Amino acid sequence: MATQRIATQIEGSPYGLNRLPHLGSSLLQVLIPNEEQSMWKEEAWQKAAGRSARTLVKYPDLRIVLVSMKAGSRLKRHKTSARFAVLTLAGHVRLHLPDASVEVPRGELLALDRNVSHDVEAICQSTFLLILARPGREKEKCHE
Repeated sequence: MATQRIATQIEGSPYGLNRLPHLGSSLLQVLIPNEEQSMWKEEAWQKAAGRSARTLVKYPDLRIVLVSMKAGSRLKRHKTSARFAVLTLAGHVRLHLPDASVEVPRGELLALDRNVSHDVEAICQSTFLLILARPGREKEKCHE
């Protein structure tokens, strides 16, 4: 089944993205199961690391990324200047933080403040939404 996306540019939208402009359209509707199946066919998923990611929404102040990981795979320790949330759609992931580990099974949402060092481990094959918020970025982009 082909991936279906609805992206409508509403007149006067301030989001002038050079790369993949449809990700910044004023109206986006994404069929998550289609995106997930499409990702599983990509080379990144077929490799031993067994993970794949696809940006679904890309506004100056908000990003939403769909991530799939095979059981036992891991995203190495990192941190971001954005506040972020992980919403597990399928499977079960664990975030390793400096002082604790947090379980995020299917249906649960975890939100973290900016600059929190973490890594992500897939306990079993998992798919989650990574939601990144960067307040203030929209204003900066509009005044350029």
